[in-house]
Amino acid sequence: MGSGFDLDLQTVEQEIADDEEGTDGTDRRIVLGELDGTTDEREWFEVVDRGNVLVLAVEGDLPELAADLAPRVKERGGNLIHFREFLIVTPDDVSVDTERL
Repeated sequence: MGSGFDLDLQTVEQEIADDEEGTDGTDRRIVLGELDGTTDEREWFEVVDRGNVLVLAVEGDLPELAADLAPRVKERGGNLIHFREFLIVTPDDVSVDTERL
């Protein structure tokens, strides 16, 4: 005898998982890496374009290493902050508070 109540657990689990994800349906995260010229700037840009934050250890001349990445990020409204030996790159909807520096 049925309860008249059809519970689809798989659908419920998917809806819970969707609620835990970012607003665009993807997991948002902080991605660590090295800015040393070996990774194509398009790869780094795609990470930020998907809504993630990059924290890159700068291994070399920052202006040269970020020359292609910085304009693309800024065009999309993102932010680039050089803090100590790191470059922090955020999408447009994530701000970096530098008040305490």
